[in-house]
Amino acid sequence: MIVLKILLGLLVVFFVHSIAPTYYNKLFNKRVVKEVDGDKNIMLTFDDGPDRRYIYDLMDLLDRHDVKAIFFMVGENAEKNKDIVKELVDRGHRVGMHSWQHKNAMLYSYFYTKKDFENSIRIMKELNLNTRLYRPPWGHVNIFSNFFAKKYGMRLIYWNVMAEDWKASSSPKMIHRKLLDRVKSHSIICLHDAGENSGGAPGAPINMMGGLDLAIRDLKDLGYKFKID
Repeated sequence: MIVLKILLGLLVVFFVHSIAPTYYNKLFNKRVVKEVDGDKNIMLTFDDGPDRRYIYDLMDLLDRHDVKAIFFMVGENAEKNKDIVKELVDRGHRVGMHSWQHKNAMLYSYFYTKKDFENSIRIMKELNLNTRLYRPPWGHVNIFSNFFAKKYGMRLIYWNVMAEDWKASSSPKMIHRKLLDRVKSHSIICLHDAGENSGGAPGAPINMMGGLDLAIRDLKDLGYKFKID
């Protein structure tokens, strides 16, 4: 009975600390951006990078299609690739925060959450970026995350379209088809540009780029416009 009470207590704590805030943001928090304004407007975003193995090919692909995107970067990755961050901005893309170390906020304390925001913002300032865009890994937060997001004036941007591009089984053809089937007016597309460095399959961004190359062409033919603000 004592063990059962302890387990029940832990479940209640976890619900209050992690599950409730995460689903509040996803379902009810009107301050969280979940779609783009304007008919036929869509937003293209990338999480987890930058990854030097793929980013230049991705930038060139976007240049060919004259499309700008928002790159939600892991702080440690950005810190190691300052030249890439500068080139992305120089090419007209925007940069957002995607945590310091790509850890699941649902599992961490006040002190780690505080450190996560502080280090992420420090790195962005060192890169001369005054970004106010923030996407938590997996969309997961804890009871302290919104407090720090508000404290630092961060604008949370989620997504409403994914194409499972991180999976080894996702071919360019599958990614292309999922994007065409799922994108609608106001969609925010979330893709991943870092492969196994952040939990994806090795080489996954190569397949992602193959599918995206086809999808951008077809989405433009359907009248969609890519926006980053």
